[in-house]
Amino acid sequence: MAKTVKKSFHTGTVKKIITIKASKDKVWRKISNIVGLPTWVVDVKKTIYLSKNKKGIGAIRLITFADGNKIEEHVVAWKDKEYFTYIATEGLPLRAYVATISIKAKSAKLVELTWQSYLNSKKMSENQFLEFLAFMGSFYEASLENLKALLEK
Repeated sequence: MAKTVKKSFHTGTVKKIITIKASKDKVWRKISNIVGLPTWVVDVKKTIYLSKNKKGIGAIRLITFADGNKIEEHVVAWKDKEYFTYIATEGLPLRAYVATISIKAKSAKLVELTWQSYLNSKKMSENQFLEFLAFMGSFYEASLENLKALLEK
């Protein structure tokens, strides 16, 4: 008889930090364009606004990935030139996904960018969740490397 895997809810966090040789303004301009994802986020085919406001709290975007998966995200916190926080409302195997992208200048031409998120899964096995967390970590890392390459040109 096959062993049944107990499925339950899991919580976890993902945090990646990268240093970019560029001015804080340049980095902020790039990341605060919330529909500019296809230029640096892995596998994003297109991103469109679902809201009238394009920046700040209440801005909403719909991300379409290469595999056809769509994720709707809402900006819930925004401090100009410092950070913004967004939540995913649809499209992930999660009950909750809250992420913050923040930047701080280390010097005039050096910026530390942090991408951090809190996740709470739909019912899944612990292994499935750990695999998903590992996937998110690699996804953040690869996307941040793309961003760094783009901004340091």
